[in-house]
Amino acid sequence: MNKNIEKLYRVAGKPARTIVGLMSGTSVDGLDVALCRVEGHGSNTQVSLLQFETVAYDVEMKAELRSVFSKKHVDLEKLTLLNPWIAMQHAAIVNSCLKKWNIVSEEVDLVASHGQTIYHAPKSLHKQSMFGNATLQIGDGDHLAVATGIITISDFRQKHIAAGGEGAPLAVYGDYLLFGKKGEHRILLNIGGIANFTYLPADMDTTKIFSTDTGPGNTMMDAFMQQHFEGRSFDENGITAATGKVNETLLDALKENPFFNDSFPRTTGPELFNLDYLAKAQTASGTKRISTENVMATLNKFTAATISDAIKKVTEGCGHVSVYASGGGIHNSLLLQHLKSKLPHCKFYTTADLDVDPDAKEAILFALLANECVCGDISTWGKGTGGMPVVSMGKISFPY
Repeated sequence: MNKNIEKLYRVAGKPARTIVGLMSGTSVDGLDVALCRVEGHGSNTQVSLLQFETVAYDVEMKAELRSVFSKKHVDLEKLTLLNPWIAMQHAAIVNSCLKKWNIVSEEVDLVASHGQTIYHAPKSLHKQSMFGNATLQIGDGDHLAVATGIITISDFRQKHIAAGGEGAPLAVYGDYLLFGKKGEHRILLNIGGIANFTYLPADMDTTKIFSTDTGPGNTMMDAFMQQHFEGRSFDENGITAATGKVNETLLDALKENPFFNDSFPRTTGPELFNLDYLAKAQTASGTKRISTENVMATLNKFTAATISDAIKKVTEGCGHVSVYASGGGIHNSLLLQHLKSKLPHCKFYTTADLDVDPDAKEAILFALLANECVCGDISTWGKGTGGMPVVSMGKISFPY
């Protein structure tokens, strides 16, 4: 038997696995590294976060990624070169973290790498009849495996699309395994570059469970801050937005997009919600001359309004609903204030109240997907739905 296959077989048969989960989101600002102990699989999964760190990208790496990120037209040679280069940067970060944590690579069973999304193209966005849903993440799994010496699971989103999904969001699988609770309606809200949530009904019927994007999270606010406030990559704690006033005319124009009328689950990205989208809304609403602070206040309210509108649609008639939030947006107090005021039937928590670090949650979820890839059983997901295809995701790369 091939030695790699033999090792993978042993890993799959262990009662618990040590997995490094990696997540780099649409903010393109750093890599989340979560060292996890994952016991069991499927509905018997238990996870412990052993170590966690977010490693910020340096200026050069951010610039290289942004040269191809979310752009229809890019330098093909540059994209080809970045695929292995990003993997090597991520591998160096993993190796550095393991050294810092006094852990040798032989003690780690798997690396679970989301990679870096470069372009997300659901059919609802590209609208080309001869093509289906598509997405592209770079950061080659083979390079990661060789450079770390650890079996690597990567490129998770392709199987989701192949099975009929849109490739995002994938949080539903980990949310279902970790956070479902009979007798309580739960929303697992993640406010990253794009905002999304998983709906976990009180009866835990898998045919009702799904994840959906709601629209922009931080992406438009971050891009606007970077354009107008030198040295500030985001609106820390919503301070800038809090000094402005929401322009209702602009807000109405921002909400005028067919995406917000699409049925759930739905997916989107910075390919739609970006500064061009803002500029078109300002032109249409005659608000091009309002202050930067007022634009920020409106963008903050836009994110809150589209999240709350989506949650209202899903939870209508549910009575009390618990919202467990995670992602960078939870540190924006103005955004949370808007959400709470628009969702009075919801009680707000963070995933810390479920013993999961809200900043580490997405990296942990990919560790869980890797665990399911290696030793899971797809029957865990029941009959599945449009937003939760019954699949095992991830490509396996060996270190030698």
